[in-house]
Amino acid sequence: MPASHRFAYKGDRLKPLRAFCQTARLGSVSRAAEALFLSQPAVTLQLQALEREMGQRLLERSGRRLVLTPEGEALYELARPLVEGFDGLEGAFNERLRGMDAGELNVAAGSSTILYLLPRIVEAFRAAHPEVRLSLHNVTGAGGLDLLRSDAVDLAVGSMLDVPADLDYAPVYRFDPMLITPPDHPLASKPDLTLADLSPYGLILPPQRLTTYRLVDLVFQRNRVPYTVALEVGGWEVIKQYVAMGLGISIVTAICLTEADRARLAARSLAEYFPSRSYGVVVRKGKYLSPQARAFSELIQPALFERGGYDDTGQSQR
Repeated sequence: MPASHRFAYKGDRLKPLRAFCQTARLGSVSRAAEALFLSQPAVTLQLQALEREMGQRLLERSGRRLVLTPEGEALYELARPLVEGFDGLEGAFNERLRGMDAGELNVAAGSSTILYLLPRIVEAFRAAHPEVRLSLHNVTGAGGLDLLRSDAVDLAVGSMLDVPADLDYAPVYRFDPMLITPPDHPLASKPDLTLADLSPYGLILPPQRLTTYRLVDLVFQRNRVPYTVALEVGGWEVIKQYVAMGLGISIVTAICLTEADRARLAARSLAEYFPSRSYGVVVRKGKYLSPQARAFSELIQPALFERGGYDDTGQSQR
């Protein structure tokens, strides 16, 4: 085969490998087609051609998702860094030329993370890299994971209980679960507080689809303690306001308790019954992190989390 033909052949191989990597990552031909701006039949043909070339079955269906066969896993480990390196070559080259004085950074985070955890980090990043355009995407749960998987964001900052296999999670902070009540509430000063002591009082909780609600329900069920939900409402600030008004009690994470809350709320740790919540950095496995993303990640450290009010166990800092 002439050298020019061999070169063209190797260049053409990138297309089916790219289709294969996207399908393996997203678990769906249709989603891979959307990510590649191709038709589903085109992606299917590329996958079939790759399997013929390799002489192996690379993907198989498991329920509604396509998953890798053992042979597919082996190829994916080899092909992913090559495809991602090639696709990211132009951006990496431009970033190398510009250095840290330009570019953009996209970060996904939930409302509580943006409101309570990120201000000092964003402040420090902006001071060090004023020319970088920073965009915070306010999303929670599956929405944030979808942005990571589609590379719409560079990284996410938040709390995770179950980490999918295609993501890496590095927890940095831990915060205790806290009971909050009005200062004059009977539970505010009750000695030897137990989970059963909460049972007579209505709880104000986030919506059922969120992790906090599911965790509260799990703990009460496991301990066989009945409980009632007086109100479901989104947002820690709204929950704290309603508790201060005497409309119920709540179980929150210490991250949301600030200096301003000391006068209107009583807070007590429930670490004996509920696990602490970790917050940290989430990235897609194998993703090339830009210098901007690495610089932002390095700022996410406990030393920057000094805001007065309550510390990570909910104790007041005077």
